[in-house]
Amino acid sequence: MTSFSIHGVGVSSGIAIGQAHLVSNALLEVVHYQLPKHLIDDEIKRFSDAIDIVKADLTQIKASLRKNAPAEAIKLQMDDIVDQFEQIEDAYLRERKQDVVQVVERIIKVLLGHQSQLSSEQQTSAQHQERKLILVAHDISPADAIQFKQHQFAAFITDVGGATSHTAILARSLNIPSIVALQRARDLINDGELIIVDGDLGVVIVSPSKEILAEYKLRQEQWELEQQKLQRIKSTKAVTIDGTIIELLANIEVPEDVVAVKASGATGIGLYRTEFLFMNRHDMPNEEEQFQAYKSVAIAMKGLPFTIRTLDLGADKQMNPDTVVNSPNPALGLRAIRLCLSEPQIFNTQLRALLRASQFGKIKILIPMLSSLSELRQTKLFLERAKASLRKEGVAFDEGIELGGMI
Repeated sequence: MTSFSIHGVGVSSGIAIGQAHLVSNALLEVVHYQLPKHLIDDEIKRFSDAIDIVKADLTQIKASLRKNAPAEAIKLQMDDIVDQFEQIEDAYLRERKQDVVQVVERIIKVLLGHQSQLSSEQQTSAQHQERKLILVAHDISPADAIQFKQHQFAAFITDVGGATSHTAILARSLNIPSIVALQRARDLINDGELIIVDGDLGVVIVSPSKEILAEYKLRQEQWELEQQKLQRIKSTKAVTIDGTIIELLANIEVPEDVVAVKASGATGIGLYRTEFLFMNRHDMPNEEEQFQAYKSVAIAMKGLPFTIRTLDLGADKQMNPDTVVNSPNPALGLRAIRLCLSEPQIFNTQLRALLRASQFGKIKILIPMLSSLSELRQTKLFLERAKASLRKEGVAFDEGIELGGMI
């Protein structure tokens, strides 16, 4: 087979060599056809069933059906919304169009009979391949990516995405080579085909020749040796020539990530994304469950500082929609702190859990997506109420806990 290369944007460095594992892309497989009138009711029911399944998979969307196939109808509605995002000048906000696409794709996958998650057989197969599978997809949502932590993929590549997308940020935290914005990788690569992922150059080589394969195996070995060298100096203090101390902090999504944080030699946790505790499940984590999660991180860090960000759901990060109200404008509307302020019970539960855990470590609280002084004042009021309730119950916490915000 002829070898060729595809260029994209490398978002996580390293070199991976393995077999391609294609993830179904429902949006590109929608068949356009005229629906007979006598089948409209059946198709509407099929669409409703798909919505129920997607709800169980932590996503929701509301769409008005036209008198044609539901998959086509919902895609047309999505295209209208994406066109609006394309008109936004700001690159970061414009990229949030993928948040809409990811939700729609989940529904269409169900309508077309595709899996939204890996089956148990595929999971076992991936583990047996010993990190030799490379995930190839049109796009990967943060909810999907966090599930991939349970698998042993060597790398993942996607057709869309950018360096500032949630997927890219999460890819770097997974510490595996990753490339986005490859445009048509999923169309051009066959399932099981041997590919090379060069995360440094942002290049995917398909069906490499023996010479290219040998060269990249050598480069892979050299890269691994460099990583081993870095491991030997991980405990060395980062100090500039003029004596300035540089602190290196790590980001985590789940408590289990602390193992990697300590292995890297980081001097603390700069961001604990708590929303992943709420995702990929059908119920709401209660105060005790959250407390135990935050406490376990605090104890494991042994006095090192770490910042916990309060719930940042919305946009492409969704949970059970029966519990949290979604916004028609997920990227700019009801998300993060605005969602928390609109759901006092959810916010209060998390704040109480955070405060209770603060007696076990050096915790700081970070509020996401603050957009006004009013939101900050409301947040501080919620925090004071949570403190007051714990004092009344005689529960200890760090009275001087620091509060910060993402603006």
